[in-house]
Amino acid sequence: MEPELQIGRRILLGPGPSDVHPRVLRAMSMPLVGHLDPEFVALMERVKRMLREVFRTKNRLTLPLSATGSAGMEAVMVNLLEPGDTAVIGVAGVFGGRMAEVARRAGAEVTQIEVPWGEVIEPARFASALATLASQGKPARLAAVVHAETSTGACQPLEEIGRIAREHGALFVVDAVTSLAGRPLEIDAWGVDACYSGTQKCLSCPPGLSPVTFSDAAVERIRGRSRPVQSWYLDLSLLEQYWGDSRVYHHTAPITMNYALHESLRVVLEEGLERRFERHRRNHEALVAGLEALGLEMAVAAQHRLPMLNAVRVPEATDEAAVRARLLERHGIEIGAGLGPWKGRVWRIGLMGESSTPQNVLLVLAALGEAMGAVTTGDALAAAEQVLARP
Repeated sequence: MEPELQIGRRILLGPGPSDVHPRVLRAMSMPLVGHLDPEFVALMERVKRMLREVFRTKNRLTLPLSATGSAGMEAVMVNLLEPGDTAVIGVAGVFGGRMAEVARRAGAEVTQIEVPWGEVIEPARFASALATLASQGKPARLAAVVHAETSTGACQPLEEIGRIAREHGALFVVDAVTSLAGRPLEIDAWGVDACYSGTQKCLSCPPGLSPVTFSDAAVERIRGRSRPVQSWYLDLSLLEQYWGDSRVYHHTAPITMNYALHESLRVVLEEGLERRFERHRRNHEALVAGLEALGLEMAVAAQHRLPMLNAVRVPEATDEAAVRARLLERHGIEIGAGLGPWKGRVWRIGLMGESSTPQNVLLVLAALGEAMGAVTTGDALAAAEQVLARP
């Protein structure tokens, strides 16, 4: 017989998942009911209402997909695009590249706007690309960008791109997997037509659901398609019937995961979005102060850094994998490695949701200092504490 499952306690300070509030874990132990049980249906309505608050939208079509954030990405693309459509997609890291690939697989002709990793895309480049396509008689169906690029720790400003997309009649699509509930995101005010996220980042819920929201214009596009969505499972015209008033059976929803999301949203809204954003910002600034006191450099310019995902350059002659392994084995701390061209060159330290605490900032600084044999660990802790002590 196989031994009973035993999993060691970790402090999750990587690119996701994040630590989970005990209330969320307790919610997952609630009794199972059916996916059309009246109590679950009532929970579905509460989840939709709370998601609208967190997304800051009035969009009626706002719901959690029964899949991870990558499925949210695919759902948006396959519902809004048809073969032959054109799309303009910003690529500044792994996840922008994935958006472009998914759009191509949906049959779209993709214009990629690329910048080096760690940088953000000037809105004028979207304006130029959209204008060029229009002049060629191929107006873009959508313009898309990653708000918080998890592979680099850079944040893309959205408001101006949204305005440019509207001027050119394109739907504006945003990946908010890492940013939702961790920094300001204004779906309605910024003119975002479709947005997807994941539960395991700043919502501090286990991975497994993908909150999505669609504007009236995006819904009109879905309903006006000339052919069915290529993915039956991710077809929003079908999912809308299950999550809407008609409750037409579509699939057996992951009941326990929806319990978890319900409670995590309650935790987020009890704290308040503005206070939550401020907490992430302050802990990020404290971490950066401590890292710099350790002699480490950030990989992204200060004005573009994410508060919840910190990309740190690995010093020359440092075995970055050995440092990560020491943090995990000696301190139970998980941090992330670099991806793509940054593989072996950066560490990615997450301060997301429940993981974003002063205690974790000081803990990871002390552990990094110890793993690197730094003589300035005391200075690093003092620098971080000075930031945390600000009124």
